[in-house]
Amino acid sequence: SKSHNMAGWRVGMLASNPTFINWILKVKSNIDSGQFKPLMLAAVKGLEADKDWYDEVNATYASRRKVAEEIMSALKCTFDPRQKGLFLWGRIPDDEASSESLADRVLYAGRVFITPGFIFGSNGDRYIRISLCATEDNMRKALDRINKMNNKQ
Repeated sequence: SKSHNMAGWRVGMLASNPTFINWILKVKSNIDSGQFKPLMLAAVKGLEADKDWYDEVNATYASRRKVAEEIMSALKCTFDPRQKGLFLWGRIPDDEASSESLADRVLYAGRVFITPGFIFGSNGDRYIRISLCATEDNMRKALDRINKMNNKQ
C-alpha cells in the first residue's frame, strides 16, 4: 500500500506455498472478512501505474524528505540519511527528557504536531517520526513555525 501512495489502507499481497497459505487463511477467516472492495479496486488501479507515475511520486517524496530533514536539524535530532519510506525517524537530543516532551513542546510552542516515537513501542522512546504524507507547503510552514519557536527560546 505504501509504495502506491495508499499509506494506512493496509493493502498487501501474500505469496507462499499452499500449506502456509492455508494456515494464514485459517487465521484470517477468524479475524476479518476481507478487504473493502473499493479499496481493492483502487489498489488494482495503483498496480497499473506506469513508470512515469512512480518517477513523479518519488520526486515529490524526495522533495518533502529534504524539508523533513531540515525540520529534524532544526530540532537538533539526528537521523540516518539512508532511511527509505514515507517517514523520517530522528533520534532526539540527549538533553531532551523524552520524545513525548519534545513533541509536546513543538505542539504547544510551535503549533506543529510531530509524532513521538514512544507510541510505537519502547524502541521508539528516544525518537520522533515525521510523515512525508503532508504537502511540501505544509511541511515548510511547519519548519517556519519551528524556527520561530527556536528563535524565541
